[in-house]
Amino acid sequence: MTQRVGVITFPESLDDKDAVRAIQLSGSESISLWHADANLRSVYAVVLLGGFSYRDYLQCGTIEKFAPFMEKLVVAASVGLQILRICDGFQILTDSKLLLE
Repeated sequence: MTQRVGVITFPESLDDKDAVRAIQLSGSESISLWHADANLRSVYAVVLLGGFSYRDYLQCGTIEKFAPFMEKLVVAASVGLQILRICDGFQILTDSKLLLE
């Protein structure tokens, strides 16, 4: 069975297309998720990118932690959802209190 891996995109984020391609090349199914989605669509793992989302005017995690999917992501992570964080994705998880445990 092919694993479903979500790639979450924010306004102005970079490399989401590269992440989708890498997931597909690994043999997994890539599921594109928009920051305003509230449904993680039954993914096995999530790639959380950064790359100057919101044009990096503010600390991106400060804004992105309020995105609709973040509440679902926090709950899913608490029961084992795997998250690959790249660049600002690490900052988003820190600001969302996912790296404190």
